[in-house]
Amino acid sequence: MNKAARGAGDRALELRIDSDPANLASARKAVEVFTAKWGFAEKDVNDVGLCLNEALANVMRHAYGGRTDRPIVISAAFDERKKELTVRVRDWGNGIDPSTIPHEPYNPLTPGGVGLICLSELLDRMVYEPQPDGMLATMVKTRKDAG
Repeated sequence: MNKAARGAGDRALELRIDSDPANLASARKAVEVFTAKWGFAEKDVNDVGLCLNEALANVMRHAYGGRTDRPIVISAAFDERKKELTVRVRDWGNGIDPSTIPHEPYNPLTPGGVGLICLSELLDRMVYEPQPDGMLATMVKTRKDAG
């Protein structure tokens, strides 16, 4: 994994990876560890990891057309006041906003097609911001405190 990680104290994480599917597991694990550190329930940690995995797979498959040498920057930050985890995925691909593409209804007998469903159902917010040279996807998950 072509990864550089740095943080603003312990409140932020940044990963730089190539668009090789071999990098999915380690990027997902790093963000899951960061999420767990901020007291998210195990289910929420897993949801964030799954959503990141799906977002990255979509970038690799669709934005980069399967090329394995393109850059992806993943950043994560936790806002203690809002109790929000924000994960951003920046690519320099085709810049197509997946939320604007018409999709067939989900068919469990057909492979694929669950990435956008996961992103919309498991996160509190999912925003796509086309950039002049790619896409910035922002995922937000709010920590639900017990009690």
